[in-house]
Amino acid sequence: MSSKGKVWFSTLGCRVNQYETDAARELFISSGYEIVVDPSQADICIVNTCTVTGEADRKSRQRLRGAARLNPEALIVAMGCASEMASGELDADIVLGTRDKNDIVTRVEKFLADKKVLTHKSLHARPALSKSDVFHDFGTIISPEGSRAFMKIEDGCNNFCTYCIIPFARGRVASRSRESITEEARNLASLGFKEIIVSGIEVCSYGSDRGEGIESFLGVLQDIAAVSGIERIRLGSLEPSSLTDEFIEGMSGIKQMCPHFHLSLQSGSDTVLKRMNRKYDTALYLDKVGLLRKAFSGMKLTTDIICGFPGETDEEFEQTYEFVNKCGIDKVHVFPYSVREGTKAASMKQVSGTVKKVRTDRLRKLSDEREVKYAGTLTGKRLEVLVENFNEYNDGIYGVGYSREYVYCLFKVEEVNRPQVGSIVEVEACEPYSAGLLCRLL
Repeated sequence: MSSKGKVWFSTLGCRVNQYETDAARELFISSGYEIVVDPSQADICIVNTCTVTGEADRKSRQRLRGAARLNPEALIVAMGCASEMASGELDADIVLGTRDKNDIVTRVEKFLADKKVLTHKSLHARPALSKSDVFHDFGTIISPEGSRAFMKIEDGCNNFCTYCIIPFARGRVASRSRESITEEARNLASLGFKEIIVSGIEVCSYGSDRGEGIESFLGVLQDIAAVSGIERIRLGSLEPSSLTDEFIEGMSGIKQMCPHFHLSLQSGSDTVLKRMNRKYDTALYLDKVGLLRKAFSGMKLTTDIICGFPGETDEEFEQTYEFVNKCGIDKVHVFPYSVREGTKAASMKQVSGTVKKVRTDRLRKLSDEREVKYAGTLTGKRLEVLVENFNEYNDGIYGVGYSREYVYCLFKVEEVNRPQVGSIVEVEACEPYSAGLLCRLL
């Protein structure tokens, strides 16, 4: 059967965006299209855009223009958050917003038939910010990369942080049905996936659109854990203010739950957190960290921090720097603040680029030191590693993968008894190095 056309995808932004790209890819494949990795060979070039910061917005537009330059004859399609928020037309033949994802094949084929430029504004009259939204369920989605499976259970956000445009781009919280989540878990297990990463835009808000509390999210995790073959459950970013004692205790009773948590911080200064309109202070954050450590001994703690938020003083930055040490955060994803027009923070007093760079560099250096330190605490211990790939070096072949604690492990294997990709093996942690842990296969 001949292909209906060749499609190339490019993705910017978060895990949810990557999940939705994988979903769109599946829609095109099931409709008879071929996926290519070279945009110059494509009939259709699709860019899944991001608008979380002004820099992300700029890169999205740059990626669209780059695709058009590489392949002037291709149909250029913009989808995702930057498409939803674009005040003017993007450099694309078709511009689809966040609610048009499921219809992408139909929209492309309509354009090819009518040769009429389509934008999301002409496709739905409903404003981007609605009091209620519906979760767009793609069913089971298999990422072409890696041996772990991502599962999206929630979309949208109701928090309205002053630096963030996402509630306007994604809309309000919308939750997936528990039946659909369990069905996808069963399908993923039947395909051999042992680890599921449960994610969403604000995953702790799961069920709130239905008037449910965080116990509904706990129920989802318990449903997934009950599926035979699923050996690991890992979570996306957690909101400190949403975590309850009961939720943390309930998670601790799920043996598949990985002892690794990404607890959103953004700043370790209470005055900055207040300007950000975050729903917690450092005391609450520290309390939640203590509860998690009590429930998950030896857990790894990661977070996000914005450097140079408007008005951030030297003192406020030092408070953040010290708070990372005080909490024992093991890895920090550091982002210099980037102005995003349309947010309250865009009109606040800005910090100079030079100052932001100095602070960002300092915090990243601290993060690197803390990550190596955490890896060192695992030396001599037995770890379970999910095999993701094999690399060949001068002294032999090494398997690579992540431990339950989300530490990157490198271990030598013999060709005759090389474990399968996607299997879980036991290793002994020997010594930390810049990327993770050198280990010995047991």
